[in-house]
Amino acid sequence: MNKTQRKEIQEKTLPELYADSRNARQEIFNLRLQQASAQLEKSARLHVLRKDIARMETRITQLRHQPPSA
Repeated sequence: MNKTQRKEIQEKTLPELYADSRNARQEIFNLRLQQASAQLEKSARLHVLRKDIARMETRITQLRHQPPSA
């Protein structure tokens, strides 16, 4: 993930982050199914997705703990 993608995560709203995280988790699930049936070609994608989810979850936590703006 490059700097522009990280910046995009910082600019997203909480519902957008939840949706992106859910989609990434679904993609990991599908990739694991492919891996189990020996059809997965790019195994590095699993690693990248896990890192992306961690970044999204970190940002979600940051947004949750922000004081509400007036």
